[in-house]
Amino acid sequence: MEQLLRQRAESIWTAAIRSVLPDEAVRRALEHFHPQGRVFLVAAGKAAWQMAHAALAVLGCVDGGIVITKYGHVRGPLPGVTCCEAGHPVPDGNSFAATQRALALVSGLRADDTVLFLLSGGGSALFEKPLLPAEELQAITQALLACGADIVEINTIRKRLSAVKGGRFALACAPAAVYSVVLSDILGDPLDMIASGPACPDSSTCAQAAAIAEKYRLALSPAAAALLRQETPKTLPNVTTKITGSVRELCRAAADACRAEGYEPVLLTDCLCCEAREAGSLLGSIARTHAGQGRKRAFIAGGETVVHLTGHGLGGRNQELALAAAPALAGLRGCCVFSVGSDGTDGPTDAAGGYTDGETLAALTAAGLDVPRALTDNDAYHALQAVGGLIMTGPTGTNVNDVAVVLTE
Repeated sequence: MEQLLRQRAESIWTAAIRSVLPDEAVRRALEHFHPQGRVFLVAAGKAAWQMAHAALAVLGCVDGGIVITKYGHVRGPLPGVTCCEAGHPVPDGNSFAATQRALALVSGLRADDTVLFLLSGGGSALFEKPLLPAEELQAITQALLACGADIVEINTIRKRLSAVKGGRFALACAPAAVYSVVLSDILGDPLDMIASGPACPDSSTCAQAAAIAEKYRLALSPAAAALLRQETPKTLPNVTTKITGSVRELCRAAADACRAEGYEPVLLTDCLCCEAREAGSLLGSIARTHAGQGRKRAFIAGGETVVHLTGHGLGGRNQELALAAAPALAGLRGCCVFSVGSDGTDGPTDAAGGYTDGETLAALTAAGLDVPRALTDNDAYHALQAVGGLIMTGPTGTNVNDVAVVLTE
């Protein structure tokens, strides 16, 4: 591994993530938030603790609150707020129990009360009260993840199987007003799809849900099939929403960080949504095309790739992307590909993503590891771990998709 190149890459991803932390964004969103009555805080998602912490810094205190976030993402107590950790990407018993506590908190509110609802990516799993047995909901979610369904497809199904998604949480808060601050983790910032839109009118239809179930041949019970035929709320007059943060901001931040390291940034896309290994192969090919031209360039792609599970290994989409770039990078000097999840956790692992350069393939071969075999077994984690290619940031407190970068010189 080229140590100087790795250090430059680390400086870039660290600066990019730092620039999209929710603290300042939440403060901006609350500049004109001046409720008259009681305020109750509900925060859900992988950035929930950080968003709640920022909100309390502005408000000083609330009349009650709850944070529901991923395991390991609570950074300490918050005054007047109960902090809960739960399952992601598949909801678990703690997801359901914490969501029930949130529903109890907003039950029976008055018209002059306000619910400050802080929402970030991951909320689909973390903020959940299923309308069918939990085991069946978990099985449907796992099946959608395993077959490579994208986040919009997954949420179109999940919101119809839930008592809080698809605008139903906002209905539970009525007659209280809901002021929703959303950290977007979906391309194009569709409000009704971010964490399955608990406080947003639902634009998806029953017909679309049925088509997705047919596309992926989901095994649905009669009860689940019936829920897919029940329409979700289309208007929510008690809700005001502010979007803060997105993958576009992450890409801009990455470009600024690349420029600071002496690279000329080129934005390829902020809507990356293909297979992770295909994206990695493409980015590796871009590196090979531009290598050795005497110009320091950085090619940036933001978005969220998908992984089809074909094996039983350990990894995530960013790690697969980076590993898939290794063959094209082989032997190139001054070139690398890295991909990182802005939330600091890539799939079911403790890594944020992966890094490969011109020396990675030889190091893997020397360790007796084969890239195609590792990708087939979805075991990018252990392959990258063996050659020092894992990116470890820990939970970052934000969640605005992923960014992948090609550095060439």
